[in-house]
Amino acid sequence: MLTKEKIIEAIKDMPNKFSVDDLLDRIMLLQKIEIGLEQSESGNVVSTDEAKQRLQKWLK
Repeated sequence: MLTKEKIIEAIKDMPNKFSVDDLLDRIMLLQKIEIGLEQSESGNVVSTDEAKQRLQKWLK
C-alpha cells in the first residue's frame, strides 16, 4: 500500500513544474510497483515458463 511518505518523496523527485497527468502517472506507477511487491512477498507469482506460455496465447 502506498504511504504519504512515498507520495511526498515522489513529488520531491519531480521537476518544479509538472502537469497533473505527470503526477498521476507517477502515483499509478508507484502503486503498481507496490502491488507487485506485495504479490511477490505473498508468493503470488508465476514461473518464467508459465509466463512464456501465457504470452504465447496473446501473441498468436
